[in-house]
Amino acid sequence: MDTNNLSWLSRFIGAEFADIKDWPQLVRLVLRVGLAMLLGCILGYERERQGKAAGLRTHMLVAMGSALFVLTAQQADIATTDMSRVIQGLVAGLGFLCAGTIMKQGEATIKGLTSAAGLWLTAAIGMACGLGQQLTAIFTTVMVMAVLTLIPPSWRHDGDQEREEEDMRPGRTRPPGEGE
Repeated sequence: MDTNNLSWLSRFIGAEFADIKDWPQLVRLVLRVGLAMLLGCILGYERERQGKAAGLRTHMLVAMGSALFVLTAQQADIATTDMSRVIQGLVAGLGFLCAGTIMKQGEATIKGLTSAAGLWLTAAIGMACGLGQQLTAIFTTVMVMAVLTLIPPSWRHDGDQEREEEDMRPGRTRPPGEGE
């Protein structure tokens, strides 16, 4: 192959992969998506440790995907109003993923609401990372972990077995046996 053909190929490849123009932009991408992955990992580890279906990998992927959606839109220099559309689309699409974690068991039990809310917050944390709001993302992750680890399930069901807050009966506002 002659150098003329290699030169053309080099220019073509360079133009095709020109979305990251310099080292600071590459570092920004790695840090933002990497932090989203780490924070998603922390939340996912807690959910996986509790035996929930949406665990480590799911939370990491949701956080990274959310960060990447807003980061690529930001790199494309879209208008602020258009960024709100990106965020709206992300939240709407996430609704389908979260709905998959919610299961109705029989007439009286719904499971997975806390997991769905956790995925929703994981996406918000990922978006914060992607938009460069790292301290907001870290602080929110600490708060979510506090809720998930420090606040015990509040209801009891069938003797000593714990009934989680996410197992609410439709239309019920208080634990069974209280005020009925």
